[in-house]
Amino acid sequence: MTGTDVEASKMYISYNNIHQLCQEIAPKIKDFKPDLIIAIGGGGFIPARMLRSFLKEPGQPNVRIMAIILSLYEDIGTIGNTVEEVGTQVVRTQWIDYNQSKVDLVGKNVLIIDEVDDTRTTLHYAVSELKKDVQEQAKAQGADPSSTKFGVFVLHDKQKEKRADLPAEIMNTGNYFAARSVPDVWIAYPWESTDIVYHTKKALEQGNDVFLPSTTEED
Repeated sequence: MTGTDVEASKMYISYNNIHQLCQEIAPKIKDFKPDLIIAIGGGGFIPARMLRSFLKEPGQPNVRIMAIILSLYEDIGTIGNTVEEVGTQVVRTQWIDYNQSKVDLVGKNVLIIDEVDDTRTTLHYAVSELKKDVQEQAKAQGADPSSTKFGVFVLHDKQKEKRADLPAEIMNTGNYFAARSVPDVWIAYPWESTDIVYHTKKALEQGNDVFLPSTTEED
């Protein structure tokens, strides 16, 4: 695939569109009542912060955001024709310091946020490792680890076969939230751009700089 072909196949997403997607999904996530947001960096950071504004309830404190950083994608290729390929192993580069942050997961509703559900490998790893942390904390407290509930929010869920699964307690309970289901294409997010003017122009041309009504009908 040439550089021109790669460029033409990208789906450009603007900051405006991301903000509006967070606003649109917030009422559904409010039903989950998250006590804590865990943002997977770097793609989950900005949606997490935007969403928190829409989850704010009068007279209540903001939902706390914690950050973890997991790496799965690798950039390979020559300069000017970089190809993004999916890695096969998750690398943990930053995790929650529970002693310093005083974060207790037991009995909480924990919302994990990333920008895209691609192969689901990163989300699977995050949920699995956080569930281990819950087990350790619950054991130390003599508490029930099942009192912790997990939810997942992504901006875009790619329509493709996944390499990993998420627990039924997330997928079968309505605690998986995807603002949009999209084809398996390269999604270009604004925080990855080195020319935000060009990026926003492309997003506008593709209709991804304005509010996009949901294509699914509510019962």
